Amino acid sequence: MSLTKQVVIDQITVNENGIVLYREATRIMEDGNELSKTYHRSSLTPGQDLTGIPANVAAICNVAWTAEVIAAYQAQLQANKPAGE
Repeated sequence: MSLTKQVVIDQITVNENGIVLYREATRIMEDGNELSKTYHRSSLTPGQDLTGIPANVAAICNVAWTAEVIAAYQAQLQANKPAGE
């Protein structure tokens, strides 16, 4: 009987405003059979620091986050700020 833990990024999605969503699946396996699976979801906003982000997710961010996408996201944030801030 051999227990192993597998952690994989099983979903990456880019929203129309450039936000990248990804899901990490953690699987506990016994002799090749899955005993349990849990998920952890994370999101990244255009221009965010990618230090410590899984390489495959960072690669998608680097393609999706053009200068135009980052500028549009920042403009959207400014437009949605309450008056007086």
